[in-house]
Amino acid sequence: MLRTQSLQFSYQDSKNETLSFPDITIGPKQGLLILGPSGVGKTTLLHLLAGLLPAQSGDIFVANTHLNTLSRKQLDKFRGQHIGLIFQRSYFIKSLSLIENLSLRERISKTKNDRYRKEQLIMQLGLSDLQNKKVYELSEGQQQRLSIALGVIHKPKILLADEPTSNLDDVNCEKVISLLKKEAEICKSNLVIITHDQRVKSHFDNHIIL
Repeated sequence: MLRTQSLQFSYQDSKNETLSFPDITIGPKQGLLILGPSGVGKTTLLHLLAGLLPAQSGDIFVANTHLNTLSRKQLDKFRGQHIGLIFQRSYFIKSLSLIENLSLRERISKTKNDRYRKEQLIMQLGLSDLQNKKVYELSEGQQQRLSIALGVIHKPKILLADEPTSNLDDVNCEKVISLLKKEAEICKSNLVIITHDQRVKSHFDNHIIL
């Protein structure tokens, strides 16, 4: 479950410009597409939902937890256990292998070392032959698929994806969205995709436009 109310945020160097966001309510296992052009605050909204930025005003509830009431330490712990993040720019430890990055993500989220889960996820992503490769040896597309694996390995309550299809052709756009929806279904997660890519719209019944 994800719910926001009267959410606002402003950056210190924004000349007093305040971003105001529409209220969001999505129930268990539901998805949401947030569409909008560059500069309207899509990534800012994703960072607010993830607890990476503090709201200037308003409330955010994830899995019945009021994020505004959590301390920084509590928020870091909650995010690590219950929120999956797929950033537009992927973040890895490039000197580690693909499988080592996934194992590290398990330790950070304090989930068990589930080799079967990792193997199944790697297979679904078409990365089985590359699991022992160092991340710097992977192509950009392979790294993108690894970022999806890192986002879902701990079966988060909410999965947030920032522009996951922005640099993909039509075929790979379809593959990535289908994969994200499938993983969200397996994990019983809320999937929230934030993008300017109008091709994604047909995959979601529930969407808002910023």
